[in-house]
Amino acid sequence: MTLKRILRLVNLLVLVLLLAAAGAVYWFAWRALPETSGTLEAPVSGRATVARDERGVPHITAGSIEDALFLQGFATAQDRMWQMDGLRRAAAGRLAEIFGPAMIEVDRQGRRLRMERVAEEHAATLPAADRAVLAAYARGVNHYIETHRGRFSLEFSLLGYDPRPWRVADSVLVGLLMYRDLTTTWTDDLEKAAMVATGDPHKVAQLLPAALGGGVMPGSNAWAIAGRLTATGKPLLANDPHLEYSMPGIWHVAHLRAPGLDVAGAALPGVPGIVIGHNDRIAWGVTNLGYDVQDLYLEKLDPGSGRYVFRGQIEQARLERDAILVKGAAPIEYAQWITRHGPVAVERGTQVALRWAAAEPGGFQFPFLDLNRARNWQEFNAALARYPGPGQNFVYADVDGNIGYRATGRLPIRRNYDGDLPVDGSTGENEWDGFIPFDQLPGLYNPPSGVIVTANQNPFPADFPYRVGGNFASPYRARQIRDILSSRGGWRAADMVTIQKDVYSGFLLRIARAVVSAWDRRRTSAPGVPEAVEILRKWNGQVEKGTAAPFIATLTYQHLRRSVGERASRNGAVYGAGRMPNTSAQAAPLVMEDLLRTRPADWFPDWDDLLRRSLHDAVEEGLRIQGRKVARWNWGAYNRLLLAHPVGSRLPLVSQYFNIGPVPQSGSSLTVKQTTRRLGPSLRLAADTADWDASELTLVTGVSAHVLSSHYKDHWEAYYYARGLPFRYRKPEIKSTLTFSPRP
Repeated sequence: MTLKRILRLVNLLVLVLLLAAAGAVYWFAWRALPETSGTLEAPVSGRATVARDERGVPHITAGSIEDALFLQGFATAQDRMWQMDGLRRAAAGRLAEIFGPAMIEVDRQGRRLRMERVAEEHAATLPAADRAVLAAYARGVNHYIETHRGRFSLEFSLLGYDPRPWRVADSVLVGLLMYRDLTTTWTDDLEKAAMVATGDPHKVAQLLPAALGGGVMPGSNAWAIAGRLTATGKPLLANDPHLEYSMPGIWHVAHLRAPGLDVAGAALPGVPGIVIGHNDRIAWGVTNLGYDVQDLYLEKLDPGSGRYVFRGQIEQARLERDAILVKGAAPIEYAQWITRHGPVAVERGTQVALRWAAAEPGGFQFPFLDLNRARNWQEFNAALARYPGPGQNFVYADVDGNIGYRATGRLPIRRNYDGDLPVDGSTGENEWDGFIPFDQLPGLYNPPSGVIVTANQNPFPADFPYRVGGNFASPYRARQIRDILSSRGGWRAADMVTIQKDVYSGFLLRIARAVVSAWDRRRTSAPGVPEAVEILRKWNGQVEKGTAAPFIATLTYQHLRRSVGERASRNGAVYGAGRMPNTSAQAAPLVMEDLLRTRPADWFPDWDDLLRRSLHDAVEEGLRIQGRKVARWNWGAYNRLLLAHPVGSRLPLVSQYFNIGPVPQSGSSLTVKQTTRRLGPSLRLAADTADWDASELTLVTGVSAHVLSSHYKDHWEAYYYARGLPFRYRKPEIKSTLTFSPRP
């Protein structure tokens, strides 16, 4: 065979492979992209449209609210069906069905909280109007599923399954997943109990207070500014909820129009309505309240019979049996007893039952449609009065010039205990006495300062009539936001991102100054330490990527916290190691600042020595991580973000197209721009009540979850560099329109 013929065959083979690859890409990925123009028949009552703007946001116009919700379900499924399916599976403990044995333990945690059963119970008892809202949305999702058999997104093809029909209970499940992520504290209760058992209870209580008070979870920021401080004379509202990163991001953006409804903003995929956003009259944002809604009960239970003791009587627990289905393996039996307090599990050799407000019967309602249609402060509050949880801080602004704040959620009343440690379940003395009435929860309306700020700090006054327990943040973020807002007037919506991206940490700067002062009083010459001290001495508190000071200060704080934790308890390493994210990370800065200010001798006889040792340990760790040139240390190299797609990141050669990063980040858990390798701002909103079209809304990634879509990552650059994207409401720039006509 001649060389020319061989080359011809090779070229032909390459061409065949390229054509095959192109065909596969078309068949499995391109065909799944949403239809955005043309006309479709659907079970709607009248002509309706889904018009997509330059960012792919669906602007839905329908003749009835039911049709608008139907089309929201359809459009969300177009963009996020696999994510929606993943969310309901994660909540129900059904990920091993599609991913295999690697997800068994994750599924066990889902089953531990009984979320699928709880969702079904709540769905069965929903008020009729709420059920109709969820049912209309579910019909839209199912219309998408029914009409797209054989051309679902790439993830379904790669994992070899199709989504089952969407149910009302599935929307409840997705809501419960968010509820769980924002309220899980029972693991912290166990860690605190272990510290108390092996340490000084007084010191442990200092480190881990039941409720951090005195303040002006993953954290979030939201604020409202009165018109006298803005350029337009009308209020502004801003919100950047901080949640765990994901690819795609957790929020889907939509605009819903129908008679009696005209609302736009961020929606949770799988749940109808708008969670964060505005209508033509009001705007609102949210942050996590952090109130403790989970308790652990030590049960005197016979694991064989399920009999247990309560108030001197024998009661019978209910046995629930289930099976975890595992792809490529045999099902795993799962069974647990359910007492009056909740599901029982053996934790550290002890049988404990978990009571969780989300699982309480008869209290689940879905008020978001009422919220989306609210016209004023009174209707806004009426909607929130039905809000079941997770507990949230809602911030409000309206076109009439008013601003407000309300704490919300079903928050348990504890009479005899704080809920921060496991309690005896047999005595009957540690029961919830209902929930705090909505009208007694903290609220604020048109304060004289003209500024309302919530950044997860404790909103409950010292004279609040009920016991308060929770994971409230130290007040540093709230103070920084308030200081910036109060520093001048003339604020515009576009200015809000300059606050949302603020990376100043007054707390870390105080740590740095304390360390420098301690070193100045007794200098040492350990490798790298003098250089580190000089870097800290010149630092201005800005936690910027590309600089060494925030890296040195953060490592020093971590070692300082570890030493304090170990001084309080033999199990105190968990306090310093960050294994108690819901409690220690929130309260620790204020606790540590108080200890450094008062320097109690019963903790350490020489606090300067402790600070120097913490610095030495930090520098030693930094030398191992980033090398001998201390001046070249880089905070961004330590605080790196990788947004990895759960399926696409596993594909050879093409994973880079699914993922974002790794990229360096400015900010930390102690700055307004709260960023870690795990969580950060999940969106940035600035709502302008003077001109809704001047508002801005930026996601982490984009509206679409399809890797071949131009809207898969089109928010990322603006998000990363903290530039707001226009969020037009009255005059969106429509690029395509899909029309729906009623089926004959």
